[in-house]
Amino acid sequence: MPPLPRVPSWLLSLTLLRLLVADFVPLSPDEAYYRLWSTALAPGYLDHPPMVALMIRAGTALAGDGPLGVRLLAPFAALLGSLLLMDAVDRAAPSRGEAAALLLNATLLFGAGAIIITPDTPLLLFWTAALWALTRLEQTWDRRWWFAAGLATGLALFSKYTAFLIFPAALVWLIAARPRELRRWEPWAGLALALLVVAPDIAWNAAHHWASYAKQGGRLFDFQPLRALQFMGELLGGQIGLATPLVALLLVQGQVRAWRGRAMLPLAFTLVPTAVFVIHALGDRVQGNWPAVIYPSAALATALYPIPQRRLRQAIGLGMGITLLVYVQAATGLMPLPARLDPAARQLRGWSAMAQGLPHADFLAAENYGVAAELALFRHPVFGAAPRWSFFALPRAMPHGTGLLLTDGRPDPGFWASMHRVGTVTRTSHGMVLARYRLYRVTPREKLTLLTAKK
Repeated sequence: MPPLPRVPSWLLSLTLLRLLVADFVPLSPDEAYYRLWSTALAPGYLDHPPMVALMIRAGTALAGDGPLGVRLLAPFAALLGSLLLMDAVDRAAPSRGEAAALLLNATLLFGAGAIIITPDTPLLLFWTAALWALTRLEQTWDRRWWFAAGLATGLALFSKYTAFLIFPAALVWLIAARPRELRRWEPWAGLALALLVVAPDIAWNAAHHWASYAKQGGRLFDFQPLRALQFMGELLGGQIGLATPLVALLLVQGQVRAWRGRAMLPLAFTLVPTAVFVIHALGDRVQGNWPAVIYPSAALATALYPIPQRRLRQAIGLGMGITLLVYVQAATGLMPLPARLDPAARQLRGWSAMAQGLPHADFLAAENYGVAAELALFRHPVFGAAPRWSFFALPRAMPHGTGLLLTDGRPDPGFWASMHRVGTVTRTSHGMVLARYRLYRVTPREKLTLLTAKK
């Protein structure tokens, strides 16, 4: 098999920068939550499959339990995904692969995602690997590539359930481009391999009343026609911002050219997920990171055709510039933005000071999973007080003495024998209030999930 393309110097430099930024940026609540997953490895979890936990476990084993260790594999996943995308394009349109990688890395969504770790991190890597394998299949029709595509799809499914969209995308491509392929056994063997890879997560769900599938699948069937226009506007505006405006314009133009040129594989991988997210927006908000899977195929389709160098440089420059500003703000928080205009501060700042400034108590507890996970980074012992923790293989214990409960709403009295509100605690950064939480002094009624272990 021919080697992967050389690693461009700009991509190596970008990877080193991302590693540096990853070490300086505090963990977000979701990342702190996934870090807890990595301390209690399992074939499945309530929210997502376990690949992100496996990546964090590997990273912390290599680089320690700080932000760099937790995120260590994210910049390398972005690097490998970029190389796979370059190779896929270069084999169809020689010397244009680097343009595809530049477009992808210039998007704010991909650039920001490369310094944090979430289930989207492995999803994007293995989604791109599946697209790469199918591109190789289309170029050679060596049907052994069906097995590579099946393996990559299984790993993507083991990362996030959004990967199920690979199946209808591949089906649309085959029907449009080579329907007779569906009569062969190899595509179905690739499908079986994908399901075999994700079988541990399926088995975990079967043993836990299909909790993950019910939680994620329950989002599919909302319909709120009176708010559909709002949700659609948020989806469109959000993706223009996350792609960055000039890159977004090039990607849209690229899809039009791909349609005219009948580049059906990248089109199917772009348009099928797009249709799903548009339909979802008829009834509920589409979170900004969900359409991330569209970006690799959109960049691939765009780079298949010549892009005027001046427009490419302008789009890359603006996208990289915006992403660099976000890196600086996330790492330092020094730009004086109001809290409502600074989502990075609302997610990242003030956790350590708040946790360390809480009054002494025998234990801390929180109902919100993100708050509990952040407290677990800085204080001991911390307990999770919510039904979701029953799905984890974390130790359960009866907290001793009197503790403090932080909550951003009305607390669930079922966990507590006594509960008395003692005030409000604020999370601040540079003098700005980022969040307020109610503080209760509590004594436990039952065992709770212990989220920390004494170091």
